[in-house]
Amino acid sequence: MGWHAQLKLDYSVEAQRTVARHTHSGPLRILQSLYPEGDAICHNVLVHPPGGLVGGDTLDIAVRAQSGSHALITTPGASRFYRSDGQSALQRSQLRLEQDARLEWLPLEAICYSGCLAENRITMDLAPGAELMGWDITALGLPNAQLPFVAGHLRQHIEVPGVWLERGTLDASDSRLLDGPVGLAGQRCMASFFFVAGSALGRERRQAALDSARAVIAPHTLARTAGATSPHPRVIVVRVLAPVVEPAMDLLRALRHTWRQLLWDKAPSSPRIWSM
Repeated sequence: MGWHAQLKLDYSVEAQRTVARHTHSGPLRILQSLYPEGDAICHNVLVHPPGGLVGGDTLDIAVRAQSGSHALITTPGASRFYRSDGQSALQRSQLRLEQDARLEWLPLEAICYSGCLAENRITMDLAPGAELMGWDITALGLPNAQLPFVAGHLRQHIEVPGVWLERGTLDASDSRLLDGPVGLAGQRCMASFFFVAGSALGRERRQAALDSARAVIAPHTLARTAGATSPHPRVIVVRVLAPVVEPAMDLLRALRHTWRQLLWDKAPSSPRIWSM
């Protein structure tokens, strides 16, 4: 029947400190809140002890950032969609930000094993003045272990309701999409880094974000398979294709440091668990 795990995570400001409260059911929870940047920003690590999803499993994550709070959420390692015997596995993340809240949504990559039947959904709902910086990283198969993605599919859904919607299916049998020059062109890692605002970004701020992203991309080894666009006045996106996860992650971390400083006037800082 599979596991249905749920996590509800609520951030609020108390005595000038962002505080996290949560409820959970099933194997999904957060570790202790950390404050490496001071009380204003709460860092949390989201943990799924089984380490992956099989057919029939569902992970439901609901995050609410109340007015004025600033939270950062990451994971200790990659999530995994394992081979299925016929049922789909679903990971669903709903991120809701109230006025003037900030959220950094930084889970490590999702690995799609050959034979998986997976669906990954992210919905972001932001009130005016709220801003979210986050990424979504997918690896198809394990190329370095000679375990290619030759069966199964991933359905991807990223949405800001009424503003931005990206949906697609990566099917292992679709060679035109996976290997064609206007598809993934043989790359097996795809990533999106996005900045989403609850109000339209000013022209100068939006252009500065695009220019800075392009300046980071230009000298990188993935310069030919990465690009920055703004599909809506409230959304800026960098899309990346790479043969494996590591170079894509290297680029996204550099972009995050740049945008964090430019858009939020925050010093470059990485979650402590990434260096463990």
